[in-house]
Amino acid sequence: MNTITTKDGTQIYFKDWGTGQPIVFSHGWPLTSDAWEAQMFFLASKGFRCIAHDRRGHGRSSQPWEGNNMDQYADDLAELFDKLNLKDAVMIGHSTGGGEVARYIGRHGTERVAKAVLIGSVTPLMLQTMNNPGGLPRTVFDGFRQAYLADRAQFFLDVASGPFFGFNRPGAKVSQGLIQSWWRQGMMSGHKNAYDCIAAFSETDFTEDLKKFDVPTLIIHGDDDQIVPIGASAMLAAKLVSKVCLKIYPGGTHALGDTSKDQLNADLLAFIQG
Repeated sequence: MNTITTKDGTQIYFKDWGTGQPIVFSHGWPLTSDAWEAQMFFLASKGFRCIAHDRRGHGRSSQPWEGNNMDQYADDLAELFDKLNLKDAVMIGHSTGGGEVARYIGRHGTERVAKAVLIGSVTPLMLQTMNNPGGLPRTVFDGFRQAYLADRAQFFLDVASGPFFGFNRPGAKVSQGLIQSWWRQGMMSGHKNAYDCIAAFSETDFTEDLKKFDVPTLIIHGDDDQIVPIGASAMLAAKLVSKVCLKIYPGGTHALGDTSKDQLNADLLAFIQG
């Protein structure tokens, strides 16, 4: 297995496919690097080196009791960059992974980064506050935590069967395989790690991180994203990033890597090569 050991002794698992300019993927909650396989296979087949790690507490990485927060996630990613000596990399983050990319750039800069992509990203802030009135109320995330603690296996199944892939929409083509894959990945996460990550993805304010983006950035979001509503995320993030291109997928779900994978793969390739 490909692993690195971080300064605090956490083992981080990663996939490393292909050769060429590196593309580094950060996955969403509560998933693993497996969530990126359609994009990694496509881009590695086009001559790129595709690297995706399992965030600490997720997938095949260690499940440390502490450090389940965005600062540590970003620092883990920085250690992966350093140990693989990655340069001129394209960073791609989905959902929680978008926050991880933003916090990485906020804390570690863009010396090793050529471009960035945020897909269905939680940036700049999911939680409703006085300064972020369009965010989701804290009761939404408290509900996540309550359902998670009550029966996390059923909670994961409900999320995957409904809003994540948009399978609760009339006329949706439901894939039982995608539901089971999502559930499997979620159940691989550490119980406390995934619980702590709810606060990490919902309460972290990435406004100042986004202002530090100084590389070409592509923001992609579905306008029917039921997990990270577009109004308080992509529409605001696009105003904070200087060199930005915003692409909105009409009817697009939160799971664009699966439900719109051909369009997403084409858009990623065009942006990376552009």
